[in-house]
Amino acid sequence: MSWGRAPVVLLGGGATLLLSFLWMPALLPVASRLLLLPRALLSMASGSPPTQHSSASGSGYVPGSVSAAFVTCPNEKVAKEIARAVVEKRLAACVNLIPQISSIYEWKGKIEEDSEVLMMIKTQSSLVPALTEFVRSVHPYEVAEVIALPVEQGNAPYLHWVHQATASVSHSGTAPSSA
Repeated sequence: MSWGRAPVVLLGGGATLLLSFLWMPALLPVASRLLLLPRALLSMASGSPPTQHSSASGSGYVPGSVSAAFVTCPNEKVAKEIARAVVEKRLAACVNLIPQISSIYEWKGKIEEDSEVLMMIKTQSSLVPALTEFVRSVHPYEVAEVIALPVEQGNAPYLHWVHQATASVSHSGTAPSSA
């Protein structure tokens, strides 16, 4: 499948909500504030001021330095091949494969509907351009979907691991060669 315009992706449960925000970047600042609402309400109820998140909190994580990139593939075989390659090249720390998503989109004047596999790729934000170029070079679609969103917050040890797992690429500027 090739993308002409933004597709509609149909998933169940919380994944639908997550992916609906991916297609509406203007809502992301609102969504991130909504995630902090329960904490703010709890602190108001206890009478203590809400805590502010910052990189000075001891985690050392710089908000936005890790990204979650999303790529759709025609089938699991292609998705696994690309996933393994980006991890081996250290362009990604981890790739999750979400099977059997339905994509509905307009392409070359016709409404299309396909079953695809969604790849969720965790990487350093600085590696997104190299990741995009690699995916484009091996992907079977005429126009491969590669979109990335910065991670503002998360489990600090995990975010640190993403940096470590992709460190040799970000320091050298090129992927290490495989034996």
